[in-house]
Amino acid sequence: MANVHPLQQGLVHGGRIRVLKPSSSSSNGPVVYWMFRDQRASDNWALLHAADLAARSSAPLAVVFNLFHRFLDAHARQLGFMIRGLRLLSLRLQSLGIPFLLLRGDAVDTIPDLLYRCGASYLVTDFSPLRQVRAWKDDICSRVGPGVAVHEVDAHNVVPLWVASQKLEYGARTIRGKIHKLLPEYLVGFPELPVLENKWKAWDPPEIDWDDLLADVLRRGEDVPEIRWCEPGEAGAMEVLKGSKGGFLTKRLKNYESDRNDPLKPKGLSGLSPYLHFGQISAQRCALEAQALRKSQSKELIVRRELADNFCYYQPHYDSLQGAWEWAQKTLMDHAGDKREHIYTKEQLEKAKTADPLWNAAQLEMVHYGKMHGFMRMYWAKKILEWTTGPEEALSVAIYLNDKYEIDGRDPNGYVGCMWSICGIHDQVYTIIWNLSCKQGWKERPVFGKIRYMNYAGCKRKFDVDGYISYINKLVFETKKRKSEVISAPIANHVQKVMKSRP
Repeated sequence: MANVHPLQQGLVHGGRIRVLKPSSSSSNGPVVYWMFRDQRASDNWALLHAADLAARSSAPLAVVFNLFHRFLDAHARQLGFMIRGLRLLSLRLQSLGIPFLLLRGDAVDTIPDLLYRCGASYLVTDFSPLRQVRAWKDDICSRVGPGVAVHEVDAHNVVPLWVASQKLEYGARTIRGKIHKLLPEYLVGFPELPVLENKWKAWDPPEIDWDDLLADVLRRGEDVPEIRWCEPGEAGAMEVLKGSKGGFLTKRLKNYESDRNDPLKPKGLSGLSPYLHFGQISAQRCALEAQALRKSQSKELIVRRELADNFCYYQPHYDSLQGAWEWAQKTLMDHAGDKREHIYTKEQLEKAKTADPLWNAAQLEMVHYGKMHGFMRMYWAKKILEWTTGPEEALSVAIYLNDKYEIDGRDPNGYVGCMWSICGIHDQVYTIIWNLSCKQGWKERPVFGKIRYMNYAGCKRKFDVDGYISYINKLVFETKKRKSEVISAPIANHVQKVMKSRP
């Protein structure tokens, strides 16, 4: 494990910083912040640490973002939102006197090359628990020169992952006390970004053709088109958090407890997940603003998000049946051969061609709206377990669909959500702790074994199922109509131009 940086007289708590690779010498070469998960200028501990290093060594600072070719098979929906946010971010950084460099290709090649060309002294990265990103960092550390130190900063979690716990936690119950104990130390306000006197002079940052870049990624991932209900960028995120019109904290939080489990009331949820996923807003800023209103719900939201990171960091098989607890693997495999009422292919599920109108509505909500209500996502994933040939296929299909269509897919929360629904992860933690009492799992059933069961009748007791289905049908109709208008408008304009050009 990398060394945690000692507590320093700097802007950032030393517990947030890990030294992935020390430097063999000291220099005042540029500091480079490789931004990946935390795509914002405000409230960003990684950017603050990079700026602090640069200020203390009178070195220039640059922010670099490496654009992969459809990382984890992202589509236009995810890439369009991200790139529009990066465009705004580049302008914000420019106003702060910090150059923004956009690289394309494999980071294990582009990042070391950039560090060599500019003679960098530090590379600062933000933290992600996903194994691909961790592997890239290991590779980069082995490729950069001995004079470059590599620091990793957890700018995503309120309590840094490696400080909150150094092991895989069973559930919210086992990590909650650890996080709550550390909140007074880590849930603090953000300092101002230091003014850097030594500006970047290595070369002029090349101009980015954002329109061309957007057109390219939208064309490549056009089978999952963009959504329009959330405005990307830091300003858009803050508007959703506490805007005067419909901000979560200012207007909608009062109904959160009563509305959050009702799929007919999507406004009952915060709507912040796209911004948190792409790091366009800090979870710590959300918690600070909620704390200012003395809202206790913020603590539980912190626990759930950071529990997901804990699982993906300490469980290398976070997206497969191997990552389930032993009792869950056993009960699922014991019932893998049970007779299913229906068996659907991945293609049938993707096209919402099942006999269950409620499930179909949930799938269509995700496909056309880019976001499925949290309560429905549990039901949706559990029915996939019921309708596929076994738990391995069920988990694979659920993750595939979630990652393809959810605006916040390809994320620890998404993987844990699928693992919770299909493999019982973080559900009923007493089943592990009280092993001697043999209270492992829920009542045993066909197909599910001892995994928590959900069905159509249970949903009808919770909310207006028919109303939800009608709501989704209307949403899909309106979305398709808008899409056809967007497609037909250029055609109509072209015809109009042709007609005008005729004698």
